[in-house]
Amino acid sequence: MFNGTAQVRELSPESQISVLTCGSGSDLYTTFGHSAFRIQDPTQGIDWVYNYGTFNFDPPMFYVEFAMGKLFYSLSKQNMPNFLYAYEMENRWVKEQLLKLTPTEKNKLFQFLENNYRPENRDYKYDFFFNNCATKIGDVLQEALGENLHFNEGHLEKNYTFRQLIHQNLITNSWSSFGIDLALGSVIDRTATVKEHMFLPIYVMEQLDNTTLSEHDLVIRDRSILTTVKKDEKGYFLASPLFWILAMSLFVLTITYIDFKNHVRSRVIDSVLFFTTGLAGVLLIFLWFFTDHTATANNFNILWVFPLNLIVGFVIVKKKDAPNWLPKYLLFLLGLLSLTVVLAIFKVQVFSPLAIPLWIMLGVRYLFLWKFFQQHISLK
Repeated sequence: MFNGTAQVRELSPESQISVLTCGSGSDLYTTFGHSAFRIQDPTQGIDWVYNYGTFNFDPPMFYVEFAMGKLFYSLSKQNMPNFLYAYEMENRWVKEQLLKLTPTEKNKLFQFLENNYRPENRDYKYDFFFNNCATKIGDVLQEALGENLHFNEGHLEKNYTFRQLIHQNLITNSWSSFGIDLALGSVIDRTATVKEHMFLPIYVMEQLDNTTLSEHDLVIRDRSILTTVKKDEKGYFLASPLFWILAMSLFVLTITYIDFKNHVRSRVIDSVLFFTTGLAGVLLIFLWFFTDHTATANNFNILWVFPLNLIVGFVIVKKKDAPNWLPKYLLFLLGLLSLTVVLAIFKVQVFSPLAIPLWIMLGVRYLFLWKFFQQHISLK
């Protein structure tokens, strides 16, 4: 990506280079904001934005590449008015930090970006935490400006874990938050370094205000280019994951109580629970072991959405007598649930709080099934 320097025209002494930071949008991929470079040279009529956040949305391959962790992003170049228009339409704020650079440093950075924009250099393998539009800002500045650039530490009041940083941009009671907590493993529960905070654009902006170049502040001044129009965003509880999780848990617990009183078993409920948790577990195994994602490893959600449930689902849905090993398997599942709670208490992995009603529901149902099958096997 950072191969040799191409021969391009030089910027005039009146040119300016700045970093743009953009606020979050309503779509998931815009939730965490955006960063880009801006180069202005009124002498040459240049007002360009270099954007490392461009990707080719071409379903179904986009979804396949995203799932496999093989998604490539590109550096694009566009006129500033066109760039701003898109953010104005999305009601997203844009702030600018003007960089204090010598004419030589400006041209080094400009030529570096122009070389990166060449077709053979512009694509890079995307990683949400370590290689995205925000991390590229620091990487490019360091590569182009060299050892005189220093990202000073100590400006953060607190260092957060990667998961905490993600949740700063999410609503806990949202499907995106629940899905992220389910899919990402314990590897993101370590505390991020100051530089690693820069996978989020807002922390890039904060870091640049605490960066020096040749012993002077890198940023001359900050200014706001676009501001947002405040809107009352009302969430619909009936569409939230908490509502549906509570509704399902209450329904299963009610059916379990009725089954217990009548000494029967609702096979449909059991098959749905086992197939659903089993499929979810298979998905987590896939993300952990068979993709290039760095954040899906060591995912202990696998303990309560257990992959083998998918196979047991075919057994438990049958009317005929259950195999003798089934009660032991149910005790095993109860043990895995207990272990999940222990890991949560000791913060080995931070689980979504929305999962707690599901743990209770599964625990009660597994306990009922264990007793039910124990009684039927003893009567054989």
